[in-house]
Amino acid sequence: MENQQPSYNADQIQVLEGLEPVRKRPGMYIGSTSSRGLHHLVYEAVDNSIDEALAGYCTEVTVIISEDNAIKVSDNGRGIPVEIHPQTGKSTLETVMTILHAGGKFGGEGYKVSGGLHGVGISVVNALSEYLKVEVKREGYLYVQEFQRGIPISEIYQMGTTEETGTSMYFQPDPEIFDEVIFKYESLENRLRELAFLNKGIRISLEDKRIEQEKKSIFKYDGGIKEFVRHINKSREALHESILYFEKEKESTIVEIAMQYTDSYTENIFSFANNINTQEGGTHLSGFKGAMTRVINDYARRNGYLKEKDANLLGEDIREGLTAIVSVKLIDPQYEGQTKTKLGNSEIKGIVEGTTGDYMDSFLEENPADARIIMDKSLRAQRAREAAKKARELTRRKGVLENTALPGKLADCSERDPALCEIYIVEGDSAGGSAKQGRDRATQAILPLRGKILNVEKARLDRMLNFSEIRAMITAFGCGIGEEFDLAKLRYHKIIIMTDADVDGAHIRTLLLTFFFRHMKALIESGHIFIAQPPLYKLSRGKDLRYAYSDEEMRKLVKEMSPEKEGMVGLQRYKGLGEMNPEQLWDTTMNPGTRTLLRVSIDEAAVADEIFSTLMGEKVEPRRQFIEDNAKYVTNLDV
Repeated sequence: MENQQPSYNADQIQVLEGLEPVRKRPGMYIGSTSSRGLHHLVYEAVDNSIDEALAGYCTEVTVIISEDNAIKVSDNGRGIPVEIHPQTGKSTLETVMTILHAGGKFGGEGYKVSGGLHGVGISVVNALSEYLKVEVKREGYLYVQEFQRGIPISEIYQMGTTEETGTSMYFQPDPEIFDEVIFKYESLENRLRELAFLNKGIRISLEDKRIEQEKKSIFKYDGGIKEFVRHINKSREALHESILYFEKEKESTIVEIAMQYTDSYTENIFSFANNINTQEGGTHLSGFKGAMTRVINDYARRNGYLKEKDANLLGEDIREGLTAIVSVKLIDPQYEGQTKTKLGNSEIKGIVEGTTGDYMDSFLEENPADARIIMDKSLRAQRAREAAKKARELTRRKGVLENTALPGKLADCSERDPALCEIYIVEGDSAGGSAKQGRDRATQAILPLRGKILNVEKARLDRMLNFSEIRAMITAFGCGIGEEFDLAKLRYHKIIIMTDADVDGAHIRTLLLTFFFRHMKALIESGHIFIAQPPLYKLSRGKDLRYAYSDEEMRKLVKEMSPEKEGMVGLQRYKGLGEMNPEQLWDTTMNPGTRTLLRVSIDEAAVADEIFSTLMGEKVEPRRQFIEDNAKYVTNLDV
């Protein structure tokens, strides 16, 4: 790639306002000051490098977690301009680093297409860093400037000559801002892998230099999103070998789509706008879905798969088992919502619908064997949907799915405001009995499950509805399932999975999470699913009774309770919830004043999908590999 573009200079950097608001309200700029916001700083710095790559001036990006848990992001782009900026009178580098909304993304000339968080990117990283050092290789020299909490602590200075170009940024996030400053390698790895898939040919490396955590990953995908689809489908059985793919530029918008059908019963479509994962979809996803529904129905009619009297295939029939990546790159993206998860540009719907429709028309006509596979899959899905509808009607006539006929095993609460209500899903009758006796009857409902529920990764909705434990959950929650799902009818705003701390408990928890992820994903996305944290140990010495929730906490408590002689502490390892009496279960696991709950979230939907299909799907080899790779992280495993 060429490494020159004379027009990228001070004139392209436009200034809108200063930095003060960022430290006062960091959540407005990076979403939160939790781990998620902390990692967002890295993505903002990386997005600057990716924007250079999209403009054609960067081929490599390197991210390093240093020994002191700081971050260094480097690229071989053009380097941030350093000359005096006409509007601020400061160097352009200092302007970009210290003034909000100053950047090449706002002039329309520096970058045609850019990601980043509302274009506030690198100045926000600077404002929220205890220390930041930026190095620019440009026009034969190495330039350096240092900052503290967004304020320059040095002028820009030269440190010799160089023939290379690029920008390197080292920053230490501010512990005054963030809940904790600990970077998770896996979180960074997942996002950087995703960026490498979305930007074919770019080499992105991640290295962890922290003591006893040293590791390195390199991502480079010349096949881009085609390889992304193959990666997602590695635990599924593809129905056709080829991955459908096209890239088209129309009205300054680049549309890139890859897809493949599998034997799965769920759709897995991930949409992106300028490399940002639009988890709530938007106009690009609507355009894609509209085109697929129209073209496949037209083809089915023309080629006799659907007779004149037959009803059209629905979009959900056509998308069953479809894995797709829908990626658009556009000049002026407009997003709905603070977190930039839904694309709002109205013109994009028509562009994506048109390009997808043209491609699919041609593909189906030119590949009749693959077209037959797609038609057969869609028609089977249609029949299963109709069977599920009949099953729902049948169970409704029996009163099983009506809110008025709650399951007999449910011990409901007396409160009627869903925001104040919670339901515990408990394995087994003995734990269910303790939970029913120990609970707060006003706000806590208990639903015991007998045995393990159906693995829904391997079953359609019609088969699921024949399974009594799944019907009991659907009925208790009150919000329906499938096309009838309505979040507004949810009867409990906290759904808490409470299982034993052993292998069986972990398996039941995974089965339940698979059910929620595949069939009630909105419950997870809205933050309604939680996992209870029962203690692993009871420690006693005389009248001193304490509980430990991890091996580490147990060892610490033993020393606290009996510093002179560890053996004087009585230790009980809980294998199941049923071993606790109602008072103990309330004190340790159910009392809102003292308990710990884990909220289930899916920030990285593609990663979650991959894990569920690996662990719960038909293919054995990917599951064996996953277990081998992750066995070293397992704790408290009872054999």
